Amino acid sequence: MNDAKTCPICDSIVKGRSDKVFCSTKCKSIDQYENRQENERFFLRVDRQLKINRKILKRYNKSGFTTIRSSALLKEGFDPNFFTHYWKNQKRDVYLFVYEYGFLKRNENSSDQQTGGKEKYLLVTWQSYMEKK
Repeated sequence: MNDAKTCPICDSIVKGRSDKVFCSTKCKSIDQYENRQENERFFLRVDRQLKINRKILKRYNKSGFTTIRSSALLKEGFDPNFFTHYWKNQKRDVYLFVYEYGFLKRNENSSDQQTGGKEKYLLVTWQSYMEKK
């Protein structure tokens, strides 16, 4: 039975200590560089989406307190899964924030056929009373 380990980068046989993973420092560097690139891509994707979300919330929330259909935000590229922090009010509603612009998902029921049962977002702007004490 062959117990020789192979390098995950170049498939060469790894010689030396039993816990050694790579055959050379070059392969170890390649692995570290690829992992860093993958982490950078993730960071850039999250950062880009946060900027998009902030721009959309800012555009639709000129007054500091607005209600809008979720479909309008989603059509613009808004993704509610990306936010920076949250705030819970006394009613235990959890507002998600993208920096200073917040949103709360609401399902509003109405007898009007066009707007009845639509998913909406309540948009707010961060206020000083929301600070933790």
